[in-house]
Parts: sequence; structure tokens; C-alpha cells
Amino acid sequence: MKPLKNKVSITLDTEVIERIKKLAENDDRSFSQYINLILKEYLKNSNK
Repeated sequence: MKPLKNKVSITLDTEVIERIKKLAENDDRSFSQYINLILKEYLKNSNK
């Protein structure tokens, strides 16, 4: 069973959005999936 997800609204710089969109496309993921991946990785590494 997939974990529950919550919708959030954030404001990002246009340059950040464009860069994430390109990275997500190259990784065959949606924009939202890629941001989730980035944040999970950051949180995992910040606990070290």
C-alpha cells in the first residue's frame, strides 16, 4: 500500500523550477516526484 501524501503549495524561483523540470524529464519522473526524491535524499543526508 502506498504511503499517504499531502498536497502543499510552495513558491520557487523560476530558474529552480526550470532546472528541476529538466532533471525530472531526464529521469522520466514528474516534477512532483522529482521534488519528493530530492527532499527525501536531502533529509536522509542531513541526519548524518
